[in-house]
Amino acid sequence: MKTILIIDDEEKLRALLARILKSEGFEVLEAGDCKSGLKSVEQNDIDVVLCDVKLPDGSGVDMVSKIKLKKPQLEVILLTAYGNITDGVQAMKNGAFDYIVKGDDNDKIIPLLHRAIEKVQLQKRVKELEKRVDDKFSFQAIIGKSRSIQQAVDLAQKVAPNDTNVLLTGETGTGKEVFAQGIHQASQRAGKNFVALNCSAFGKDILESELFGYKQGAFTGANKDKKGLIEEANNGTLFLDEIGEMPLELQAKLLRVLETNEFIKLGDTRPSKSNFRLIAATNRDLKVESEEKRFRSDLYFRLNVFQIQLPALRERVKDIEPLLQFFVAQFSAKMNKKTLTYSDEFLKKLETYKWVGNIRELKNVVERAVILSDDQLEIDSLPFEIQQSEPTAKNGQLSAFSMESIEKLHIQKVLNYARGNKAETARLLEIGIATLYRKLEEYNIH
Repeated sequence: MKTILIIDDEEKLRALLARILKSEGFEVLEAGDCKSGLKSVEQNDIDVVLCDVKLPDGSGVDMVSKIKLKKPQLEVILLTAYGNITDGVQAMKNGAFDYIVKGDDNDKIIPLLHRAIEKVQLQKRVKELEKRVDDKFSFQAIIGKSRSIQQAVDLAQKVAPNDTNVLLTGETGTGKEVFAQGIHQASQRAGKNFVALNCSAFGKDILESELFGYKQGAFTGANKDKKGLIEEANNGTLFLDEIGEMPLELQAKLLRVLETNEFIKLGDTRPSKSNFRLIAATNRDLKVESEEKRFRSDLYFRLNVFQIQLPALRERVKDIEPLLQFFVAQFSAKMNKKTLTYSDEFLKKLETYKWVGNIRELKNVVERAVILSDDQLEIDSLPFEIQQSEPTAKNGQLSAFSMESIEKLHIQKVLNYARGNKAETARLLEIGIATLYRKLEEYNIH
């Protein structure tokens, strides 16, 4: 039932209008002045306000702005005993849905209310969709409470409000695009375009035309002008995944765009402008790539203003179960199944498997298991290579012959030598402090 608030100091007229609206199926609230009307707006879930222009303690025209300030989604229809063009114009400027004359326009009130309610419902649906998008792409969508993933999230949250270029590094499947989306949604560019391109998916010529766009006739098959993704990202965010795969010639062109915000479309002679934020991602070590002349060092320094290293899934074992629960619920709903459970053995197998493909691989494995299961996920619903895989750890102990065991022992020795000082330990090991914390968590070193 839709709720209407009537604000009018004429009690008899207010009561009459309330009876008419109730007979039409509306829930009706009443107020006799500005103060009580605003209080009712604050305390109740109201759809439309019918407000008199002249009230004992203020003007209905001014009330429109005050109501909109408190509840922007509300629609306000003003009622007046005498039509006044000046008041009507000002009311509409203040955000009123409409302005009608009492008595003369009585037959218009009900149809007008329905139109106002339709607009309110549309605004609510749009807001709900926006909230779903925000929830899907916000940092809240990142699952995991391990120290390593929380450190990455903290860094992303700190850099998001700035317009700084961000370089996301880490193995394939660690969720770099999810982080990029989160940074975009938390930035001042949220609501503008988020444009993503995988640089490894195209050859040089196609990648160039996708990035920069082209003019009609630039090459055979260019039958009309085409916007490039750099132009599409204007005022928004451009996400270049696997940027380490970009050919050197295009790296030089991208560097110029980052320095000048100007680019030239294929077949054009005049530069175009685009104001975008760049977030790049790679699973390569661009520092090494630049030292070996496979990646431009000047572009690397441009990209590496703020780097965030995303941990591999095997470095955040504690997060496997919440990720499993999320994917099981997601795929159970998608396949119209009740939410399936999983055995302890199934979970243990996942927690001791080395996820080369990281979260992306885990997601695919869970989807397969849900397809094959009707009640509970068991080991036999896992791919054969996972069923037959040797655990990376047994009872929390690494194999004495594994590289991990040697690394764990070495870290423990250096930590003891540094008397527990983690900053000094990281310095001696010649690794970053964040990497050290990930290793300590991975090997359960305290």
